Amino acid sequence: MSRADTAEASSATRAPLAPWLQTQLEALLSQRGHAWLLQGPSGLGQYPLGLALVEAWLCDAPTPQGACGHCVSCHAIAVRTHPDLMVLMPETALMALGWPLSEKAQSDIDDKKRKASREIRVEAMRDAVEFAQRTASRGRGKAVLVYPAEDMNHITANALLKTLEEPPGDVRFVLASEAAHQLLPTIRSRCLTHALTWPGADEAAQWLGGQGLSAPVASSLLRAAGGRPEDALMLAADGLTPELWSRLPKALLRGDPGVLAAWPAARVIQSLQKLVHDLLAQAAGGATRYFVPADLPASPAPQALSRWAQSLSQAARTADHPYNPGLMLEALVSEAQIALNSRPEPTP
Repeated sequence: MSRADTAEASSATRAPLAPWLQTQLEALLSQRGHAWLLQGPSGLGQYPLGLALVEAWLCDAPTPQGACGHCVSCHAIAVRTHPDLMVLMPETALMALGWPLSEKAQSDIDDKKRKASREIRVEAMRDAVEFAQRTASRGRGKAVLVYPAEDMNHITANALLKTLEEPPGDVRFVLASEAAHQLLPTIRSRCLTHALTWPGADEAAQWLGGQGLSAPVASSLLRAAGGRPEDALMLAADGLTPELWSRLPKALLRGDPGVLAAWPAARVIQSLQKLVHDLLAQAAGGATRYFVPADLPASPAPQALSRWAQSLSQAARTADHPYNPGLMLEALVSEAQIALNSRPEPTP
């Protein structure tokens, strides 16, 4: 999952929140509620904001700005051992972010009985429900962080419902989502909702500069990410450069997969969808969002672009479980080449 790749691994010191997230954290801490749903598109910081929120709830010396960062509680969260925090994620995300798996799950994966799950397993949710019913160890209450919340299937979500509606004792929940529309309406209705705000372009570029990206690279990758700074940082970590992104449309025109060959299927499809979006916007006389207009092929047929967009939407449904990644990439690039080389149908 792309959203997990951008967060830091386990560390004894948490990096400062991005400025736009710090402002939102302070606003959330000034309000009361036992369950929050943090929602918005990927790359805006749902995970770091959610983690900072539960860290402040459990902190021994919290301030209006958040957790102190120095107490026993903050250290326990930083090293992933806090007894009053339950983190629910797909096992693949837990492993990527340095959170421990349950003993049984770790044993099953180590013994190759199964692969790490890409969903939040119902067994983990049942453990969380049991955790919510126990007494807090440190007197600051308990917290459950669920991310990405849309990775709960219906069985898992239903296992959470009653506890979310009537939480026992002093447990609080944060559900962080990048696709809140996929959540059960009954889950959404039991939470206070916070829509993450978009940072300004200058603010996002400055933050990316602090992560080590030069101003031109930050600007280009921020465009490629649709203005989402964490997604831009993830693209940089995956080896995307402004030059590669600029050459991608015309490489596909030739049937050359280029940088896409090294990416997982879901990322490939997202990139192709961005290209289709800009071509359709350009055909309608609108502004492009992800690519500079000069990088786009000249006037593919709108009908072909629409068919291509529909096909990509269908492919996205199985992108996380491709039958054969190599064949899937070949088919996607071939379809892209056909659409990009199409010409508008003559008017009768």
